[in-house]
This record gives sequence, C-alpha cells and structure tokens, in this order.
Amino acid sequence: MINKLLLSAAIVLSGATTVEAAQKKSAKVEKQLAAQCDAGLRSITEDAARAHVYFLADDLLEGRRAGERGSRIAKQYIISQMRQAGLKPFFESYEQPFEACAVQKLKRGVRYFVEADSIAEIKKQVHRTMHLSNVLAVLPGKKTDEMVVVGAHLDHEGVYSDLEGDKIYNGADDNASGVAAVLQIMKAFVASGATPERTIVFAFWDGEEFGLLGSRYFTDNYKDMQNVKGYLNFDMVGSGTDSRYLMYFFTAAHPKFGEWLKADMTKHNFCFDPDYRAWENPVGGSDQQSFHLKGVPIVWYHTGGQPNYNFPSDEADTVNYPKLTDITRASYLTTWHLANEAEY
Repeated sequence: MINKLLLSAAIVLSGATTVEAAQKKSAKVEKQLAAQCDAGLRSITEDAARAHVYFLADDLLEGRRAGERGSRIAKQYIISQMRQAGLKPFFESYEQPFEACAVQKLKRGVRYFVEADSIAEIKKQVHRTMHLSNVLAVLPGKKTDEMVVVGAHLDHEGVYSDLEGDKIYNGADDNASGVAAVLQIMKAFVASGATPERTIVFAFWDGEEFGLLGSRYFTDNYKDMQNVKGYLNFDMVGSGTDSRYLMYFFTAAHPKFGEWLKADMTKHNFCFDPDYRAWENPVGGSDQQSFHLKGVPIVWYHTGGQPNYNFPSDEADTVNYPKLTDITRASYLTTWHLANEAEY
C-alpha cells in the first residue's frame, strides 16, 4: 500500500514538473519573440524613409508613370532592396508581368482591363496595350499554406509636357511614401531574425493610377488566394493636412485589427492620432479593394488628402518624415500581428 502511495505521489510530482517546464519554455519563447520584434522595430529609421522617398520622387524617375522608363527604374530600385535583404522572388522572378488593354478613345477616361476575357474582346477593336509588372518578394513562414500580403503601389502620374512650369508629377506622398514603408517593414522582419508563423509576401503594384491594375491582376490570377489571410495596404502615408492625423481603415468583421493598433499606440506613444474606421465594405480608393473583393480582410494606413495631392508639388521635401517613420513602425507591428497571431 505504501509503495502504491509513493508511486502515485511520484507520478503527480513528475506531472507538475513537466507542466512547470513547459510553462518556462513557453515564457522563454515569448521573451525571445518579443526581443526579436523589438530588434526589427529599432531598424526602422527616419533616415531610411528619407532615402527611399527622395530617390523614388526624384525628377530623374519622371513621375513613375506605369509602363514608362521612370517606373522601370523604380522597380529595379525595389528589386535591389529585396536582393540586399536576402529575400527571394515570390514567383520565378521578382517581377510578375502582365498586360493591360483599353479600347482606343480620343477623349480622356480610357479604361484599362487586365482580365483575360475582357482583353480578348478589346483586342478585336482598335486598342491600347501596356506591358506592366508587379514586384514581389517572399519571407517564408512556418506555415506555407497561410500568408499575409503587405503592399503599396509604385506608379504615379508621370510627365505632362503641356504644363506650364513644373511638368513632373513626382508623387512623393502618392505613393513613394507607401513604397518606403513597405521596404522598411520588409527589412525590419529580416533584421528581427524571426521566422513568422505565416508566410509574408511584400508586393509593389504597377498601374494603380490606371485603375488598380496590378493588384487586380494578382488577385484574379494567383491560384491560392484562399491562403491569403490578410492584406495590409499603404497609399499616401507621408503627409495630410494635419501633422498628426491618420486614417486607419480595417475590415469591420475583424475588430482585433483596431485593438492591435490601440494597444501598440499605448505602448509606444507614436507621433500620430489614429482615426479608427471600421469598414464593412472596403472598396474604392486604393488596392485594398482588389483583396476585399476576394474575401481577404484588410488594413489600410492612409494620412488623407493634402494640398499637393495629384499636383507636381507633391515633392519629397513636403513629406512629414517623423510621422511616416512612426506609421512605418506601427504598421510593422500590425504586420507582426497578422503574421503571428493564431486567430483574428
């Protein structure tokens, strides 16, 4: 009888020790992940934000109009950052080429299509064609069947030779600021040294100014869209009429998206004031629409309208770099949540 009691006590003690060891191991893993997250956060700097925006919004890139030389230069710059970070292409190469076609019209308002059936019909008529490409890189996660996409459009309006004065629409806020944010988030994840739970795809869309062409092509043609668990969008995150104002759009059915930013604001005291906008049908305005229409929950960081919007005066020296830097830091944490939290 005594031996049985001693054996039972030993089993209970062993079980308790095993649970305690598991709890300590879990706490150690959590502490390591937090340290890795902080390492990535520290890598995001105002100097890097300035470097990206000043290059992408320089006159030499001629306004980055889709299909033209300046846009191709921007793509090569983005690809060089991907290679430097050690990230591989998401597809066979960093560029995902596609064709966009429109029926020729003499008046403004030409509408381009990237859908195969529409292109087939358009090509039966007098038509225009643009050969464009998205730029995508991948950070593999522990799960290959779940991913999040972080994206911004790289194109802008180009050059209008009949304008008096400055003829180049440099698009510093629209959307060199968004490209700069995604590039820094990409490098921050590499700097963290962590392997995320979900795979992360960093995407730079072409042809957004012509009607979300790049993101439409991706979401219509990527065969595993059901694996995309979230999309984080950047479009104009460097200015706004209020130095602290930020519109934080997110899919209303996923309230955790709002809770994440509120917690991160409390912890880090970022230099902007979010206007939380839960959106039941997030269509219009930018590339988040393409993902929403495929059933993907979205987050969109956006600093709102400003006097230089869609004017040649949208220059690199008009961007609020401390604000852009803190938005990048906050959205890096949003991406961390999207990539690592089990449920949202």
